[in-house]
Amino acid sequence: MELAVRAAAASCSSYLSHHPPRALVAGRLGRSSGLPLPARRVAVAAAAIALNPETKTEQNDTSETEVFACPVCYEPLIRKGPPGMNLPAIYRSGFKCTKCNKSFTSKDVFLDLTVTSGMKEYSELKPARTELFRSPLVSFLYERGWRQNFNRSGFPGRDEEFQMAQDYFQPVAGGILVDVSCGSGLFSRKFASSGTYSAVIALDFSENMLRQCYDYIKQEETPMNTNLALVRADISRLPFASCSIDAIHAGAAIHCWPSPSNAIAEISRVLKPGGVFVATTFLSTPTNSGLFSIDALKPLRQIVGPVNSSYNFFMEGELEDLCRSCGLVNYSSKVQRSFIMFSGQKP
Repeated sequence: MELAVRAAAASCSSYLSHHPPRALVAGRLGRSSGLPLPARRVAVAAAAIALNPETKTEQNDTSETEVFACPVCYEPLIRKGPPGMNLPAIYRSGFKCTKCNKSFTSKDVFLDLTVTSGMKEYSELKPARTELFRSPLVSFLYERGWRQNFNRSGFPGRDEEFQMAQDYFQPVAGGILVDVSCGSGLFSRKFASSGTYSAVIALDFSENMLRQCYDYIKQEETPMNTNLALVRADISRLPFASCSIDAIHAGAAIHCWPSPSNAIAEISRVLKPGGVFVATTFLSTPTNSGLFSIDALKPLRQIVGPVNSSYNFFMEGELEDLCRSCGLVNYSSKVQRSFIMFSGQKP
């Protein structure tokens, strides 16, 4: 078969050098040409490109994206625009689901891939702990004192937490990393500037957090063409094809999620086999869970929800159970006072 294709290509090349392409496209290429049928087909296609070179360019500009999928039906999105997973390329691209006929664009500094993207009449509110971080004030303060206060609970700090996560992500170095609930991009920017990954996607539901991330990128030395994209999306409806992501990071986030079980199930869905999930959060203690003991808190929380707090705080056994129930294996963790970094892997 390979020899036949090569022979057809050679015959086609020789024939095209002596015959005008317009005649070939017009259909005047029959058996009298002396070319076998495969070569005649190749010749007609090549002649069409020669007469209309823009056709090839349009085909290159319109393609199926590597990872982005429709948040409604999870079908891969068709992308039209310059290639690349960086801010200028994403901003200049349009994305469309051919199944839902829904389009997505970067009208702001981020690509909005939420289900509600483009809706004009309908709107909805998330739980208070989610809406809080959509506030412009909280977004502005997050890296200006808010996040630094986490050290009181045992969080090691940005640099050490970054290195700890990098150690977990060693098996998937060179792949695509998604920093979910990225906030102002505290870790997204470090992952991108490290050069460890082929692309980094900073993902958050808060429009103002993503805008703040963009402002930090402009202020820092990170080039705009670094493989870093800003995406607005719902953690329980991740806009990625199944088995398409190598690494997912969630820094100090799971306690804010409306449904941690749905979110980790989504994370498990989009991870490739061998993909790694790393997260940090606050462990449940009498201090952050109200005036109840840890043992008393668990059954009470199952009945009435979080007690004396709008956040979900967990015991380590719950986090391990959650990961395993969502299909992740090789659970491991590191604990320092109320701080925990835990990891699971897609089998």
